[in-house]
Amino acid sequence: MQESFLHYIWQHQYFNKQDLRTTEGEVVHVLHPGSRNTHAGPDFFNARIKIGSMEWVGSVEIHINASGWTQHKHDSDPAYENVILHVVWKDDRPVKRKDNTLLSSVELKNRVDEQLLLQCHKLVNSPEPIPCAGVLNKVHDLVKISTLDGVLIQRLEKKAQSVLATLQRNNNDWEETCYQLLCRNFGFNVNTEPFLQLAQSLSYKILLKHAGNLLQIEALLFGQAGMLEEEKEDEYYNLLRREYMLLGHKYQLTERKLNKAQWRFLRLRPANFPTIRLAQLASLIHYQKNIFSRMLEEASPKGLKAIFRIQQSDYWRCHYRFFKKVEEDIAGLGEASIENIIINTTVPLLTAYSKSKDEQILLERAVEIMRHIPAESNTITKQWVNLGMNIGSAFDSQALLELHNDLCLRKKCLECKIGASLVKPSQK
Repeated sequence: MQESFLHYIWQHQYFNKQDLRTTEGEVVHVLHPGSRNTHAGPDFFNARIKIGSMEWVGSVEIHINASGWTQHKHDSDPAYENVILHVVWKDDRPVKRKDNTLLSSVELKNRVDEQLLLQCHKLVNSPEPIPCAGVLNKVHDLVKISTLDGVLIQRLEKKAQSVLATLQRNNNDWEETCYQLLCRNFGFNVNTEPFLQLAQSLSYKILLKHAGNLLQIEALLFGQAGMLEEEKEDEYYNLLRREYMLLGHKYQLTERKLNKAQWRFLRLRPANFPTIRLAQLASLIHYQKNIFSRMLEEASPKGLKAIFRIQQSDYWRCHYRFFKKVEEDIAGLGEASIENIIINTTVPLLTAYSKSKDEQILLERAVEIMRHIPAESNTITKQWVNLGMNIGSAFDSQALLELHNDLCLRKKCLECKIGASLVKPSQK
């Protein structure tokens, strides 16, 4: 037995309410079960319960065993003083409030359909990474759509909270926060951490002072990345090295610079080498000053894409790494990379800015952007496609990533609308 199951059957009232009584024998009528509380405090709030001849309005707390009340120290927590009913699977002991009065309890152990228990057990104990894989085709499309809408907003909310935490550390500087998030995402998973460390050790304010000189931006980025340590027979490389020695000293950067060994090249396609990404980042900073402001100005996905459609400097159009020239012309940021940056940088920033300024229209714009960007293709989205899910845009793929990682992998099926729709009492 899990508390999530008890939350589920209480919320949907999937239990036998005939002659429902407290463990002390008083008749109970559930006028409203209350609203689920996902934060600290009692499990349901604003419930309306009639116990005996008295109607109560307050909170409902749920435990597997009644003794959980004292084990969790609710008896001494002021947040639980307005609990009007204790709902338990097993009433293993009487529970009293802080003032020593008895807390009304209802036991559900013998009031739940055994078939419902079996359905729940089968679902949450499925060995599949997506527990409902075998029965997903039975779920109505409206339920699926509603589920995706909810988890997508949840995903955006979580990302926005992360952005706002970074913003606070940056003294409410949106441009600096944008730059750090952008750098992190330029790592494209494999080099995420060194790119973030680079951004934290080399501020955007310093780069903006030299935004008019692409060579100096490259010198600052490559030097702070720890990639200009040795003397070599290469004119461009030595130019960068000399510039970094001057600028690094001027801004006292050298003690915070990264080690070259932190950057990963192994098993990456050359187009994803961190050297290429650093060169592209340098060009972006050079050509698109005040990037966050530019993002706010552009309302359409097409306009946003144009911000990132940049070409790296000449040296990096024929080099994937220092000193190793290639014959091919190396392209700038590709379409898929630009879309990835918009999904993971622009959209979270717009959502966070919407929350910060209480401007709902920015959240709506973020969601609309997702609807106009092609869906991502990865191992997780491919699983959903194989199960028949229609993934038409980044809205869908991002929602399904959240669904998979937050609910499916953690077997939180009863907190998922899809899972809850598959677990219902048998019809009699």
